[in-house]
Amino acid sequence: MGKVLVLNASYEPLNITTWRRATVLMLKGKAESLEEDHNHSIRKNKKLPTVIRLRYFIKVPYRELSLTRKNLLQRDNNCCQYCGYQGDKLSIDHVLPRSRGGSDTWENVTTACLSCNVAKGNRTPQEANMSLKRKPFRPLSKLSFEACKQIDSGCHKEWGKYVIGWDI
Repeated sequence: MGKVLVLNASYEPLNITTWRRATVLMLKGKAESLEEDHNHSIRKNKKLPTVIRLRYFIKVPYRELSLTRKNLLQRDNNCCQYCGYQGDKLSIDHVLPRSRGGSDTWENVTTACLSCNVAKGNRTPQEANMSLKRKPFRPLSKLSFEACKQIDSGCHKEWGKYVIGWDI
């Protein structure tokens, strides 16, 4: 409770804010509620918003997120994408191994614990009979990380409709 996903007029995620700020934006007529928490009310007939959309478009300059170990671990929630292990013994795995033509791109790298990475070896996940928890994707921004973390934790599953890269 308390976090609200803010969408641009074009439905792209802009920010995560507090429910108080979201309520002020709605009362001023600057935003509309798209999703609501039916367990909590602001007033008698007004539910707490979980997703709002601005009524006007805000131009946001595009800056590509660089592929670094830190960003990759953050995208994958510091979790092995094969077995779910969370800890400090995580490595970077190429879905299609580099020796077989795989490249260093967001869509081809994922986090894996050392034992899963060794077990997979120089094979694809299908050849190793290992499945990925989530298909690797290129995050649009740091906001994607936070939103995916909220969805993964079960707090805001309704956000999945609005966050690119989240597999429902």
